[in-house]
Amino acid sequence: MESVTRVQTKAIEVESTFLENIRMRLYTQGKKILLDHGLLFVLVGFLLGRAVILSVVSPFAVAFLATLWLMHKDKAAKTLLATMIGAFTISLTHGVFVGISLFFFIIISTIFQSVKSEQTKIPIFVFLATVAPRIFLYSIYGQLTSYEWMLILVEGVLGTVLVLIFMQSVPLLSKRRYRPTLKNEEIVCMIILIASILTGTVGWELYGASIEQVLSRYFVLLFGFVGGAAIGSTVGVVAGLILSLANVANLYQMSLLAFSGLLGGLLKEGKKIGVGAGLLVGTCLVGIYGDSSSLIPSLMESTVAILLFLLTPGSWFKQLSRYIPGTEEHANEQQQYLQKVRNVTAKRVEQFSEVFEALSKSFSSAENYSLEEEESQRETDYFLSNVTEKTCQTCFMKERCWQQQFDTTYSLMDMLKQNVETGNEPNRKVLREFENHCIKSRKVIDTMKEEMSYFEANRKLRKQVVESKKLVAEQLQGVSDVMEDFAKEILKEREHHEKQEIQIVHALKSIGIELEKLDVYRLDKGNVDIEITALFYDYRGEGEKLIAPVLSDILNETIVVKEEDISPFPNGYSFLAFGSAKEYTVETGVAHAAKGGGIISGDSYTMMELGEGKYAMAISDGMGNGVRANEESKETLRLLQQILQTGIPEKVAIKSINSILALRTTDEMFATLDLAVINLHNAFVRFLKIGSTPSFVKRGDQLLKIEASNLPMGIIREFDVDIVNEQLQSEDILIMMSDGIFDGPKHVENTDVWLKRKIREMETDHPQEIADLLLEEVIRTRSGEIEDDMTVLVAKLKKNVPRWATFPIYQTEAL
Repeated sequence: MESVTRVQTKAIEVESTFLENIRMRLYTQGKKILLDHGLLFVLVGFLLGRAVILSVVSPFAVAFLATLWLMHKDKAAKTLLATMIGAFTISLTHGVFVGISLFFFIIISTIFQSVKSEQTKIPIFVFLATVAPRIFLYSIYGQLTSYEWMLILVEGVLGTVLVLIFMQSVPLLSKRRYRPTLKNEEIVCMIILIASILTGTVGWELYGASIEQVLSRYFVLLFGFVGGAAIGSTVGVVAGLILSLANVANLYQMSLLAFSGLLGGLLKEGKKIGVGAGLLVGTCLVGIYGDSSSLIPSLMESTVAILLFLLTPGSWFKQLSRYIPGTEEHANEQQQYLQKVRNVTAKRVEQFSEVFEALSKSFSSAENYSLEEEESQRETDYFLSNVTEKTCQTCFMKERCWQQQFDTTYSLMDMLKQNVETGNEPNRKVLREFENHCIKSRKVIDTMKEEMSYFEANRKLRKQVVESKKLVAEQLQGVSDVMEDFAKEILKEREHHEKQEIQIVHALKSIGIELEKLDVYRLDKGNVDIEITALFYDYRGEGEKLIAPVLSDILNETIVVKEEDISPFPNGYSFLAFGSAKEYTVETGVAHAAKGGGIISGDSYTMMELGEGKYAMAISDGMGNGVRANEESKETLRLLQQILQTGIPEKVAIKSINSILALRTTDEMFATLDLAVINLHNAFVRFLKIGSTPSFVKRGDQLLKIEASNLPMGIIREFDVDIVNEQLQSEDILIMMSDGIFDGPKHVENTDVWLKRKIREMETDHPQEIADLLLEEVIRTRSGEIEDDMTVLVAKLKKNVPRWATFPIYQTEAL
C-alpha cells in the first residue's frame, strides 16, 4: 500500500513539474513575443492613438512616439502605424491630426538629429509637433478663437509633460533591469502611463460593462494588493482623474477608485478576497450618492474586475512586488542583492588573503635555508677559488698541486681555512705540512686572511637576507590572517533566534514594556548583539534598569546598554542597543616625570582598547633623554597602536616595529618596549618585554615578578620575542615601570628587593595613588633630584558588577 502511495505521489510530482515547465515555457514565449518583437509597444501605441481628453485634446500619441524614438528607435515604425490606425478608429479628423503630428515630429527630429543633448530637445520637438498641426487644422476650418488657442496651449504643454513622464515609465515596459527597484516618482509615472492607455478604451463596452472601468478597477485591485493603501489610493486618484478628463460622466469614478484603492490596501491582509471586498464596499458607498440606475452596472463592472483579479496568477503579483518598495518580495530582492555584494566582497578579500599567504610561503622558504654540509662545501669552493686565483694561477707548480695531487692540496687548504676562520694562527702541524707541500705557503696564508673578511661579510649579508625574508613572511602571514578573518566577518549573516525573540518579547511585555521592533543579531557567549525599538512615555533609564537585567537573566550573562537614542517626545520611538559586558574592568593610574624636572620626557606610554575585549598597556623608553628620545619612544608606540588595532598578533607586530626602527636608526637611538595585553573576558595577560624592566603583580600579600630578556628594539633586525603569560585574578594590581624607576633608587644595594618591599607596604589599592607614591619614593631616595625619565603605569583588575542586578521573569518558564 505504501509503495502504491509513493508511486502516486511521484506521478503527481512529475505531472506538476511538467505543467510548471509548460507554464514557464508559455510565459517565456509570450514575454519574448511582446517585448522582443515589440508587440507590446504596438498595442500601447494603438490605444494611445485613440486616447482623447476634453473631447479634442490628444497629446498622448506624439509623446509616446517621441519616447520610443529616443529609446527604441527600431520599434518606432510599427508603433507609428499602430498609433495612426488607432487614431482613425476615433474619427477621420482625429486620425489626420495624429498622422500630421507624428510625421511632423519625425521630420523635425531627422533635421536636428545631429544636435547634441537630444534628450533635452525632444520635449521641445513634441511641443512644436503638437501645436503646429493643430493651428494648421484650425486655420483651415476657421475656428481659431481664444478658446481654441487655450486648448492648443494646454495640448502642447501636456504633450511636453507627458514625454518627460513616459521617459521614466516606458523603460519599465521593456526588459527587466538588474536591480528591480522603483522610486516613488517612477511608480507615479507608470500609473499615469497605464491610465493614459486606459483612456484609449473609452467607449468600449461588453454586455453593458465599460471596459475602461473594468480595467481601471482591476489595476486598482492589483496595486492595492501589492503596494498597500498608499499605492492603491494613488492609482485610484490618477486613473480616475485621467478617465474623468476623457469622459466627464466618469468624474465620480475618481472618488470610487481612490476610496476602493484605499480600502483594498487596508484589507490586503485578507488576501485577494479582502481586497476584492474593499472594491465592492467602495462601489456601494459611492454608488449611493450617484444615480440609482448606475449602481447595478457599476457593481457588475466591479464584479468582472474582481473575477479578473482572482484569476490573475500569483507569480504576477510576486513579479510586480519585487518592483514596489516596502513589499516583502522587494525586501528579499534587496537582501539577495546585498548578499551578492557581500559574497563578492568577501571573495575578493579571500583572494587577497590567499595572495598574501602565497607570498608569505615564498618568503618563508628561506626559513629552511641553513649552512649545511652541501652549502658549506660550496662556500668553501668559492672561497678557495678566489684564493687560488690570486696565488696559484701564476705558480709554475700549479699542475703538480691541482692536477696530480688535487686531494692533498684541497684538504690542506681547507684545514687552513678552518683555522683562519676562527681568527687564530694556523695549527703548527697543519702549517708545517702545508709549507712542505706549497712553495708559496706564506702568500697563500696571507691571501686567505685577506679574503676571509670578504667571506664573513658575504655570509653575514646572506644571513641578513634570510632573516629579512623570514620577517617579511611573518608580516605577510599576519596580514593574510587578518584579511581572512575579515572575509569571515563579512559573510556572517544575521542569525534567526526565534525562540529567544519570543522569550524576550514575552518577558518584557510582562513588566509593561511593549516593543515596536526587536532585532537579535548575535547571541554568542561574550559577543551578544541585540537592538530594540520601543515606546516610552517618559524614559527614566528603563534600558539599564529593567531591560538589561531581564536580558541578563534570559541569556545567562551580563548584558549592558551599548547605545541609546531616546525620543525627546512622549510616546516617541526610542532606540537601544545591548551587548555583552566584559567579565573584568580595568582601573588605571599613571605617574611620570622628565629628567631634571623638565617637560619633554624620553618615556612614552599608552593605554588603549584593542577590541574583542582586549586592553593594552605599554611603556616605551627612548635611549637617552630629550626630544630625540621622546620622538623614538612615541614613534614606537604609534606604530604599535596602529598595527595592533588591525588585529595582527602582538609578536608579529613587535617584530615589524623592530624591523622598521632598525632600518630608520643610524646613530644608535634605540627604544625599549614594555607591553601587556589583558583579555577582559578571562583575565589572561600576555607580557612582551623588549629591553624593558621587570613588572610586578600584587595579589594580596603576594608579589609576582614578570621579566624577560630581550634586547632593545632597533639594535638587531632579527630576534626572538619572549612572551610571558600570566593568569590574573580579580583585585590583582599590575605595576609596569621604566628603568628610571627600577634603577632609580640611590644608595640601595638591591633595588629589586627595595621595590618589592615598598609595594607590599602600601596601604592603598588605588592605582593612581600607588603610581604617585612609588614615583615619590624613588625621587626621595635621590633627595628630590630626577636624574632620569621616570614612568609608572598601574592597573587594577576588577570583576565587572553591573549597577542593576538581574531579576527572573517567571512567566517565561513555560517557553
